[in-house]
Amino acid sequence: MAATTGAFDAHHPPSSDLLADCVHCGFCLPPCPTYALWSRETDSPRGRIHLMKVAVEGKAAITPEYARHFDTCLGCMACVTACPSGVQYDKLIEAARPQIERHVERPLGDRLFRRLIFSLFPYPGRLRWIALKLWAYQRLGIQWLVRASGLLRLLPARLRAMEAVAPRISLGGAWSSMPAVVPAEGERRQRVALLLGCVQRVFFSEVNRATARVLAAEGCEVVIPQAQGCCGALMLHSGLEDDAAEMARRFIDAFEPALADVDAVVINAAGCGSTLKEYGHLLRDDAAYAERAAALAAKCRDISEVLADLEPRAPRHPVPLRVAYHDACHLQHAQGVRAEPRRVLAAIPELDVREVPEGGLCCGSAGIYNLVEPEAAGELGRRKARNVLATGAEAVVSSNPGCLLQLASTMEGAGGRTLPAMHLIELVDASIRGQRAR
Repeated sequence: MAATTGAFDAHHPPSSDLLADCVHCGFCLPPCPTYALWSRETDSPRGRIHLMKVAVEGKAAITPEYARHFDTCLGCMACVTACPSGVQYDKLIEAARPQIERHVERPLGDRLFRRLIFSLFPYPGRLRWIALKLWAYQRLGIQWLVRASGLLRLLPARLRAMEAVAPRISLGGAWSSMPAVVPAEGERRQRVALLLGCVQRVFFSEVNRATARVLAAEGCEVVIPQAQGCCGALMLHSGLEDDAAEMARRFIDAFEPALADVDAVVINAAGCGSTLKEYGHLLRDDAAYAERAAALAAKCRDISEVLADLEPRAPRHPVPLRVAYHDACHLQHAQGVRAEPRRVLAAIPELDVREVPEGGLCCGSAGIYNLVEPEAAGELGRRKARNVLATGAEAVVSSNPGCLLQLASTMEGAGGRTLPAMHLIELVDASIRGQRAR
């Protein structure tokens, strides 16, 4: 029988030292989305830390009721930003979740739904076939009929949520590909590798193309490893530690040939970025990959970080538009990147950037959270949408595909009107090319 640490097993349990850093001051309560919704101590960061502590001490068992408090956590890391004591809640929650997955047997329906998600989303090839079916559903009028007739109300909440966040499909985009190298325009300033992502590659392919165009216009040669797959972010944030580690190894194998000759690995999806920057921690016990993982992580940078550090070389044309900038949680909280996107947007002439009230509060996307916890995610999404609409903006801008899908799906219900939702890099691309932002 494996050695145990209280109710947890011996494989990476929550660290007692990290748990002891929490002094229960309460600064984490106001920014916590679930505490904002329910005002329950057990659904706050310090409450969850206490639950981990008593489990480590053997004073609590890991039951379905215990697990529920961790399932409801969005993993947004707003508490990390707010904490004056430097509590590493990110390390704690990502240690607790795999323990829960190993100790608690979920109901059959929950297991099947999660299996469906994890058998589709990390695999671009499979997502393309889903995109084909979605395209037919949207273009043949089936979606309109299903929504207008009220048939959606007959579906389980999770399937309704999945239907609600489905993006408009372009078959050309979903089935497109990118070259192995995009040359720099003019004198080369940097050489970078580009992450394509999974959902991003299929449903937001234009974001990847815009990223490559902007980097090339700014003098960066862009290398795109063709064998790259999923980085493992969805699995890591859901407690599937072994699956995440295996995908991380494959990702390292795909990127390593280019790594020595690039200045940065550029990421345009916040959730992926926060995971890639923690590869060294994820594979810390793997003798064959630990150093390689840390080396890759050290080169990972969000697209806004790269552009903020490059003196703009490509001329910016005016983009006369009022936009609300929504901070993706895994960018502003998990990665600590907040000023850089604003500096990048500020370089666009005539662009009016509005700050969103409660900007630090999660929109409810949070990886797969809006699919597995649709009620809480819906409430957070509507709250975020109301705050976005209150800015008077004509469009909402963010740096994460999940946020864009969540915002687009909740906007109309919150205020009776929809706003275009676009990635930050699409605005920069439109400005450089002298085109209207789509």
